[in-house]
Amino acid sequence: MTSLPCLSLSRGRCLLRPVWKRRFCTAYKTRASNVTVETDNFKHQQADRPTFKDFLKKLHSGKNATSVRHDDIEEAHPYINEDSEMGSKRKVYFETYGCQMNVSDTEVAWSFLQKKGYQRTTDLGQADVILLVTCSVREKAEKTIWNRLQQLVTLKKKRPASLPPLKIGILGCMAERLKTDLLEREKLLDVLAGPDAYRDLPRLLSLAESGQQAVNVLLSLEETYADVLPVHVHSQAKTAFVSIMRGCDNMCSYCIVPFTRGRERSRPAASILQEVRMLSDQGVKEVTLLGQNVNSYRDTSEVQFCTAEPTHLSKGFHTLYRNKQGGLRFAALLEAVSNVNPEMRIRFTSPHPKDFPDEVLQLIHEKHNICKQIHLPAQSGSNRVLQAMRRGYTREAYLELVDHVRTIIPGVSLSSDFIAGFCGETEEDHLETISLMRAVKYNVGYLFAYSMRNKTHAFHRLEDNVPGEVKQRRLEELIGVFREEALKLNCSVVGSTQLILVEGVSKRSRDELTGRTDGNIKVIFPDVKIPINDSSQDTAAVKPGDYVQVKITSAGSQSLKGVPLRHATLRTS
Repeated sequence: MTSLPCLSLSRGRCLLRPVWKRRFCTAYKTRASNVTVETDNFKHQQADRPTFKDFLKKLHSGKNATSVRHDDIEEAHPYINEDSEMGSKRKVYFETYGCQMNVSDTEVAWSFLQKKGYQRTTDLGQADVILLVTCSVREKAEKTIWNRLQQLVTLKKKRPASLPPLKIGILGCMAERLKTDLLEREKLLDVLAGPDAYRDLPRLLSLAESGQQAVNVLLSLEETYADVLPVHVHSQAKTAFVSIMRGCDNMCSYCIVPFTRGRERSRPAASILQEVRMLSDQGVKEVTLLGQNVNSYRDTSEVQFCTAEPTHLSKGFHTLYRNKQGGLRFAALLEAVSNVNPEMRIRFTSPHPKDFPDEVLQLIHEKHNICKQIHLPAQSGSNRVLQAMRRGYTREAYLELVDHVRTIIPGVSLSSDFIAGFCGETEEDHLETISLMRAVKYNVGYLFAYSMRNKTHAFHRLEDNVPGEVKQRRLEELIGVFREEALKLNCSVVGSTQLILVEGVSKRSRDELTGRTDGNIKVIFPDVKIPINDSSQDTAAVKPGDYVQVKITSAGSQSLKGVPLRHATLRTS
């Protein structure tokens, strides 16, 4: 027998020494011999007793024997009655917070519950199950959900004893990030399900029915819900979101997404195209492809996609991770989606500026139904702050990309994200962000004050040292600059004719309709009958899903107003 090394301590240090002790080895051999003898005796005693195989044979040979498969033995949950997983027409109420991805996740989660017999309600008072689909990207979003949860817990306590107990669940990013706090602080919370656990919802709710707190917040390296066709909540809507990938590998220092949604994995193209075709058949006129880093899409689900072709980044950009190889890339998927229906607009969000190779930009320019609108999140205009954020580019590289985009796609509409008051941001850094905004001139902007998130690189390595009032003042200044520049852009289109996809009745007036331009700018116009085309005197009412030519008469920083001229199509406009 091979002797074992012993650990010996010397002057406070732990040393691994090959110290062989005859006494130790002899004792070990003796114990080993005793175990061998006892094992032999046990085997001899058990030799004539029935085995598990004998039990199965007897089960199969009996009069009322039921066929038993190995899979049944492995996967059965004896503590859950199969019927208890059925919704029994219990009514589910969803509240969705945060990004468009959460809207898509709500549809995925509902698809699993609907199959189990649950019904959906928009009336909170009728709900038997209340599920909040949550966001953890910013502290304000979490505070909103904490306050809402307090209200719902009070509602649960007041539930009449004659009704089944009300069940409350937290789904999505907040469930994964704050699982311990949620379970300890909210003793009446019944279900926690992370972004990768929606197919487990029926089982979790069945456990909750028995009075247990049911939790599944495990992140997955494979889950894309590729086999799920989401149940779109607003069946009459003419726009829809389609999730094409999940997670993010960029690891920007401020961002919680990699920790709440996991690593990047792309949904197979075949599954995406099937959903887009289904939406087209239902009359949807605009599809937005979704992902945390949507343009890094890389489908490796089929052998023919697994090539040695490396990822091509935008000029001057780099990543923290190694260059990826193989897979069907975003440009190929975008083209395939655009070919489903030439009369369906295609958008995508949210991209990273590093993933805009020329083939993507050329495709957007060439295809009439891919909107000439690109989201280019800058986050800051300061090189020092960009480095601290681990964004993988400089101010100069970003501006060069903007110029390149506008050269390939004339008239492109640009939008962006900015963070005010990131760790260590000085007044000079802030002014550089303002100068970037003035230089680029964005049509749409998403601006936020920085809030520290635990688990992130910034939480562990940086100091959140910009006072709250300074963050707020800088945010207000950024908003003012954005609106000033956006107003100039919108005023420049007054007098032009824009093709609008009609979305519905305006919130301001029942006598007005609202829709969006190709550049994603809201347009409000009177609800009147208009010619069916540019060569006919026949008129028809305007309804959601119609394309309409509208002459722009006035502009604000956030929207346009106009007069409808005639019905149109994407191909004839």
